[in-house]
Amino acid sequence: MGGNNIILIGMPGAGKSSVGVVLAKKLGYAFVDADLVIQSWEGKLLHEIIEERGVEGFWALEETVGESMEEERTVIATGGSAVYGENAMAHYKQIGKVVYLALPLEEIRERLGDLVERGVTLKKGQDLDALYAERLPLYEKYADITLECAGMSIREIVEKIAAAFR
Repeated sequence: MGGNNIILIGMPGAGKSSVGVVLAKKLGYAFVDADLVIQSWEGKLLHEIIEERGVEGFWALEETVGESMEEERTVIATGGSAVYGENAMAHYKQIGKVVYLALPLEEIRERLGDLVERGVTLKKGQDLDALYAERLPLYEKYADITLECAGMSIREIVEKIAAAFR
């Protein structure tokens, strides 16, 4: 199993899926969206799964999906909460390079809209600020490459990542 995949991590709204599709086309890679894999496994939308299983139950499922990835030459867009799964993240680091799409909180807030509808896993009483503060050190811990994406278009982000993998 090669370590030739590119794994995108970052907050919900950071552009992992949008960047991932364009990046895969540019590099001639396959593309996998972990959230879509979860939805197809379960036959339900993310927010429905979270309602049914609870936040921790969803994370467990997300980790199982992450650990099961056996891709080659693939851009993998993870869910924003993938970094809670230590085993999945260790697996991702074995099969490729982890790229953190870093965005300031205000830009995330503008992009996100309704958190529940987007399937963002918030614990009881947690708001976006608290979520950002909790996840930031995890994204930084697992990243092989951190890309500051503030004010950048999808095309610019793709160019930056592609240059690092040529």
